[in-house]
Amino acid sequence: TMGPVRLFFLVLATAAPLFSAAQSFGYPTANLSTLWINNDASLPHVHYKGGLVVRPILLRSQSKYYSQSFGTGFFCAPPYDMFYFGVFIVQTDPDTRIIGGNPPVVWSANRARPVRENATVELTSDGELILRDADGSLVWSTGSSGRSVAGMVITNIGNLVLFDLMNATVWQSFDHPTDALVPGQSLLEGMKLTASTSATNWTENQLYATVLSDGLYAYVASAPPQNYYMLTSNEDKTGNETTRVTFMNSSLCIFLNSTFKDPNSISWPTTTSAQFIRLGYDGHLRMHEWDMAEETWPAVEEVMKPNFGDCGFPTVCGEYGICTGRKCTCPLQDNYSSGYFKPIGDPKDNLGCTPLTPISCQEMQHHQLLTLDEVSYFDVNYPVENATTPDDCKQACLKNCSCRAVNFRQYYGQTGTDGHCLWVTKVFSLQSIKLESVNYKSSVFIKVQLGPSNSAAASARSTNNSNLILGTAIPAIVIVVLLAIVVTLYLQRRRAYYDKKDEDFSFDQFARMPARFSFQKLRECTQGFSKKLGEGGFGSVYEGKLGEERVAVKRLESARQGKKEFLAEVETIGSIEHINLVRLIGFCAEKSQRLLVYEYMPRGSLDRWIHYRHNNAPLNWGTRSRIILDIAKGLCYLHEECRRKMAHLDIKPQNILLDENFNAKVADFGLSKLIDRDQSKVVTVMRGTPGYLAPEWLTSQITEKVDVYSFGVVVMELISGRKNIDNSLPEASSNLTNLLRGKARDNQLSDLIDKHSEDMLSHHEQVIQMMKFAMWCLLNDGCQRPSMSTVIKVLEGVTSIETAILHRFIDANSVMPVQDNISAYSVQPQASTLSGPR
Repeated sequence: TMGPVRLFFLVLATAAPLFSAAQSFGYPTANLSTLWINNDASLPHVHYKGGLVVRPILLRSQSKYYSQSFGTGFFCAPPYDMFYFGVFIVQTDPDTRIIGGNPPVVWSANRARPVRENATVELTSDGELILRDADGSLVWSTGSSGRSVAGMVITNIGNLVLFDLMNATVWQSFDHPTDALVPGQSLLEGMKLTASTSATNWTENQLYATVLSDGLYAYVASAPPQNYYMLTSNEDKTGNETTRVTFMNSSLCIFLNSTFKDPNSISWPTTTSAQFIRLGYDGHLRMHEWDMAEETWPAVEEVMKPNFGDCGFPTVCGEYGICTGRKCTCPLQDNYSSGYFKPIGDPKDNLGCTPLTPISCQEMQHHQLLTLDEVSYFDVNYPVENATTPDDCKQACLKNCSCRAVNFRQYYGQTGTDGHCLWVTKVFSLQSIKLESVNYKSSVFIKVQLGPSNSAAASARSTNNSNLILGTAIPAIVIVVLLAIVVTLYLQRRRAYYDKKDEDFSFDQFARMPARFSFQKLRECTQGFSKKLGEGGFGSVYEGKLGEERVAVKRLESARQGKKEFLAEVETIGSIEHINLVRLIGFCAEKSQRLLVYEYMPRGSLDRWIHYRHNNAPLNWGTRSRIILDIAKGLCYLHEECRRKMAHLDIKPQNILLDENFNAKVADFGLSKLIDRDQSKVVTVMRGTPGYLAPEWLTSQITEKVDVYSFGVVVMELISGRKNIDNSLPEASSNLTNLLRGKARDNQLSDLIDKHSEDMLSHHEQVIQMMKFAMWCLLNDGCQRPSMSTVIKVLEGVTSIETAILHRFIDANSVMPVQDNISAYSVQPQASTLSGPR
């Protein structure tokens, strides 16, 4: 797979400010005041096939023979140029050279926030290990400053340790596990492993395994968490010792009553093969072992084996999906029709199912339970008291809106029937069971929301009004047909006029045009516009592929501009380039066809991650705060760094797109407006999306500060995990901006923190400060709102917020509530042209 890489080392004095002996592969310790820079020029490195890169700063070789060795340093997994700082397993030869296949990462400090080339990690003079990105921003630290640290070492069992002058452990990576265990490593009571989102995305997902007082338990996060596996001990706990689960002798061992010892002080037996255990993104806990012949790390044993086999894992078929063998289906009413659920995406992808009508607590009278016989559920920990019959079980669920399903299990014994009703507040994968035993029966009752077409009242109204409908239908149809004919003729003549007008137009007069594509080329690259990413008043967005590059193709419909005006707009937007703005790759202007080709953003739009419409795990605080800063940097470039100021005028979550690493980019400039530097205000017609419009839009005289207001709304949506306008909520809570004003007045801002995320709640103080910052952006008077450059200074901690600003927001009159416009992928609420009038 790769040639051996000769190891080297360089010894410098302890007080050396930049580089240390630990730069050599073969040196396992580092002194204080040491800094490592993440690039090939500064660190020894190994480049594997497929793009994987390892840059060790410490290495602990197990023996003088071919063996596994533990290294710590920077690690880059393809296909992305983003790095993690962690501990990994490498294979070394007798000369301490790294050989063999791709090394697995068994611990990472920054799995939620990868860093770039030239990031740094520093063991400071006061004993703290600090990771910073290339721009100097703090990413992670051990928090060990001032605790008598003497140095750092990677131990022979893969533990990264900061030690004091007595060689005692001050901080160790084993106390902060991620998703893997190595031989000799223990999970203590309260510790947990958290699975990654996917094989290439290391951010945490909703599956985790944790140690409780009697053993290891695996959960899927919800409120409350749902247990899908447990590994417990046969012995009873007799003392107050800390329970631990240790990976040793190729298995997990539970210790309830033995005093825990520092793993670094134990002489662990040498294993005959290299192993580790990982909690996978699918919820499986598997043991992996090094295959020397193939130079790979295959899974050799399934550590967790829940009831129902593979169907016992909570996400195997997504939410509401029913697992039967290897097949996933959506719930069927009485096994003959599916009028309440639809699959998410392609059914073959097994992403789960979503209700056609969301559950509304304001319309509980229209709730109904679907009966799924011979179906069971993995979680058994939350029984409903006094519900021993199927009817009692169903009624208990219908009386409480937080209940989404109940599983009724009935056991038939010699002494009679024993029924258990199990409560579910969030429905993950279900299991279809075919039991030959006559002593057990299981049914699941899933709550659905009846729409008007489902209710008896709607049926009665339909019968009473049928004659009236018949009497008015025929004249209405005639009128509609005539109007359609007139409109069609008009559009044909209009299209012919613009096509004729554009025939003699030359592209040469535009100096900086992006790539131009033919309509046929874009039709082919999108496979006939078959995979739609989103749609709105402007048209639709489709996924495509140009060569090896994935792109998003926006097809504008009913374009009212001529070719000359359209190309002038393309030239303006094509000249804008910034890391936090979505890049325009090219365009098509062929007769009446108007298309724009943008870079593809794999995570889609921000709204799908903060409004919980796609069954995604909640974003942590670090990711949300980074997204807020990214949006601010993109807007600052438009407002202050372009030759002419550009006001975006449609900032909302649907127009913020995310790349694979959750870096945010501002998209969709279809409603933007250029502003001369000498203009204090511009007059323009109202444009944008209701719910995000600043009060000054009522005067039609606006500045770029309208974007600051919209930005403040988006910040609050990110923090609260809800839409700014949500009419499914009570009237007093439907408008988030007005609700923020009331909560600030009553000193109850904590009520607005997203309850889906424990991490958000744990960063309570920082989140509250961000809310206060959003209030500044939401001031009714645009002149008092901060500029985007000031916004960035506040977010980076350079500038603070004046207390008086908060009082201006709290005391202001409420802004008139307006309706929101929901979209799926960078969608505009109106406008079929690239931009409105300038």
